[in-house]
Amino acid sequence: MARILRPKVVILPDEAAVPPDRLVTPAPTRFTHRLVRTQAFYFDRAEDAAPAGRLPSGTEVVLLSHEGGRFCRVVDGRGLHVETACAGLEPIAGDRAPSRRPSRRASRR
Repeated sequence: MARILRPKVVILPDEAAVPPDRLVTPAPTRFTHRLVRTQAFYFDRAEDAAPAGRLPSGTEVVLLSHEGGRFCRVVDGRGLHVETACAGLEPIAGDRAPSRRPSRRASRR
């Protein structure tokens, strides 16, 4: 019988844990934007915190909110709900935001 080799146990620091209120379940399967470059993300407001990690270029996300500043809230495919720089996002081709005016079909009677 083959011998099983187990990796050495490593205990991660508390900072490595994702806060439970920063995980969305179920994680999204449809996305609105993609990151054009690798960039930092934050669990708390970006202006008040150190980066919690980095999202790689090409990561698809759902844009949840943007209040006009440099940063916006997104959720990635793992369900990670974070704040990141809006300048690094591009809409996914074919994705359209809902129109604020009624469609012609809806306005006809």
